[in-house]
Amino acid sequence: MTKSFKSGFAAIVGRPNVGKSTLLNRVLGQKIAIMSDKAQTTRNKIHGIYTTDSEQVVFIDTPGIHKPKHKLGQVMTSLALATLNEVDLVLFLIDAEQGYGRGDQFIIDFLKKTAVPVFLIVNKIDKVHPNDLLPLIDRYRSLYSFKEIIPISALQGQNVTTLMDQIGRVLPEGPKYYPKDQITDHPERFVVAELIREKILHLTRDEVPHAIAVIIDKMKVDEERQLTEIQATIMVERSSQKGIIIGRSGSMLKKIGTLARKEIEALIGSRVFLELWVKVDKNWRDKEEELKNFGYTIQDD
Repeated sequence: MTKSFKSGFAAIVGRPNVGKSTLLNRVLGQKIAIMSDKAQTTRNKIHGIYTTDSEQVVFIDTPGIHKPKHKLGQVMTSLALATLNEVDLVLFLIDAEQGYGRGDQFIIDFLKKTAVPVFLIVNKIDKVHPNDLLPLIDRYRSLYSFKEIIPISALQGQNVTTLMDQIGRVLPEGPKYYPKDQITDHPERFVVAELIREKILHLTRDEVPHAIAVIIDKMKVDEERQLTEIQATIMVERSSQKGIIIGRSGSMLKKIGTLARKEIEALIGSRVFLELWVKVDKNWRDKEEELKNFGYTIQDD
């Protein structure tokens, strides 16, 4: 008798900076979602595809759900919340170190409107004492009836195998949506832009990381030279931010380019020539047309 194949979609939701992208990258064994210690790192839904001989899980890493301060924030939050109605399972990730926050109740109120199973994933257990976990879990258990509650460390990989086993148990029987060797459905250009943005997040502070967008203007393979030529524009909102990104005598821009190029080469398996430009587009995060141009789709309420 042929063993049935299971498949489905699982949304990873939670407040900003709880480790959603870290978990996705850990499960896939490869970076497709950028990571930083800045809140709201993920701005769009990122699909990661995990496939074995018996199952395929399409993970959707969503932007951190938060109270929006501008149109971009509205887009990010609406994307995350809309995802809850498109999946077979929701993984609600919390930070064991941060504990309960008001933003969690906001998310739980939306979870109560969904009909799919919800797992509570207590992340970063490597940063807290085991005795502190049970009271935290009890608090969340009193707010919602979770299908499973699984403590993990996405960074260390602790209990991630247990999580995957539990996901496999609740998946419905279904088809293989993607080829076995495919780990994301985003085009290379998207991932390349995200890798460049990640380096800016790591190297800058204050408002600058949140005020940038990266657009890939050109990505061309030179077969003869075995080289991929990439031209990208870093969009900022103010001239002062442009100065910070460029740095003295171009030093910051060069550093961004060097770090990004190394990861892009590892991603695409080719030598890369990366050329970066910086442009000012005042208050682009509050311009609906610009958000659409940059790939941020506004969801209808």
